[in-house]
Amino acid sequence: MLEPKRTNNRNRGFYVRMRLLHNNGRNVRTSEKSFCYRYFKWLLWFSLSFYFFASFLFNHKPNNTISFISKTTVSQSKASRALIESINSSAILQYPKHHQDSLNGLKIYVYELPTKYNSDWLSNERCSNHLFASEVAIHRALLNSDVRTFDPWEADFFFVPVYVSCNFSTVNGFPAIGHARSLIGSAVELISSQFPFWNRSLGSDHVFVASHDFGACFHTLEDVAMADGIPEILKNSIILQTFGVKYDHPCQRAEHVVIPPYVSPESVRKTLATSDVNGKRDIFAFFRGKMEVRPKNVSGRYYSKKVRTVILQKYGNDRRFYLKRHRFAGYQSEILRSTFCLCPLGWAPWSPRLVESVVLGCVPVIIADGIELPFSSAVPWADISVTVTEKDVGKLGSILEHVAATNLSIIQQKLWDPRITRSLLFHDRTVEGDATWQVLHALTQKLNKSNRRSRVSNE
Repeated sequence: MLEPKRTNNRNRGFYVRMRLLHNNGRNVRTSEKSFCYRYFKWLLWFSLSFYFFASFLFNHKPNNTISFISKTTVSQSKASRALIESINSSAILQYPKHHQDSLNGLKIYVYELPTKYNSDWLSNERCSNHLFASEVAIHRALLNSDVRTFDPWEADFFFVPVYVSCNFSTVNGFPAIGHARSLIGSAVELISSQFPFWNRSLGSDHVFVASHDFGACFHTLEDVAMADGIPEILKNSIILQTFGVKYDHPCQRAEHVVIPPYVSPESVRKTLATSDVNGKRDIFAFFRGKMEVRPKNVSGRYYSKKVRTVILQKYGNDRRFYLKRHRFAGYQSEILRSTFCLCPLGWAPWSPRLVESVVLGCVPVIIADGIELPFSSAVPWADISVTVTEKDVGKLGSILEHVAATNLSIIQQKLWDPRITRSLLFHDRTVEGDATWQVLHALTQKLNKSNRRSRVSNE
């Protein structure tokens, strides 16, 4: 008797089991694949979201965590981006009306004087572009500003637009300001005879610009300026002036606001557009300007108190220092290549190099004892510059080497804040936070001199 064949059943069972395992395995793999796909999709979504969120925070919130990266350079691409954004944003931002609230409802009346006091001088295009041109820029900005009022009775302050720095000498091309006192005196006589506001306050709520060497003393030599003093007619008024020191001085014995010298925003934009802003800062210490080999005694004083002469003598052959005595139209491109930019005093303590250095990302090295710097509430000068006393100028090399080896990267990081650049540049239309806006903000601190505010408070 033959035994039944069980191999087929066994094989069939094996086949069924394998089939089930095969199907189940495929389902498991499909399930696993589906799970991984879903997991990967969510992971990708989360990563992208985190990236954009982090980018937003980085671009909209100051970064307080600063690391040392190199001895002389910190993220050149970040620096160039900050410089370009700060200039371009200043060019396109307009002055929103809601920011009037931050100026405490300030109102300024701008006198419409005969053209001989202002616009006639603009026939020379240097008038609106040289280092003293803040008198032009502030006037233009106020004409387009929301703080301007056409009703003088509601004004807190009265702006007197007289350009005194545009009378260029035919001999040396420098501004000749010998006419300044008579021109301003003529303007005051005009407005006091046609309007009641000057006589009402004795000029205490009237604002003038004196943007040259020794401010409202109207002379380029300090000893003469000090002897002449501020004209009696302006002693009650508010003077916007580039000259400022931290000690008593006859040329600031009037209510005043220290403002930056004028640097054309357009010239800065042009430099950034035509230069390699991502390039290496291959100049360690830079200065281009007047340096006398044998300084002459003029009225008992030496130019720059001999500071520039000492720099030339001590570091003229030092490879770390790039010192040039002659003018060069494209010298802003040299600033863009420099780590430290020397800002020594001239006849007066201030210099346009202070502004040019900051807006082009070069650390300003301030050599002018007792100087009062503009807009200290908006510009953290101690954090973004190096100060060297006049007597220590011979140690300049070792001082800068020490800074480069210790906290240069921190200084550079703070220097690249676009808000600082904006606060030092004047524009034809006021930009929130720019130099004219800073002037307006400073005037809000002097509202006690406003006849209107005093009258309202008394009522």
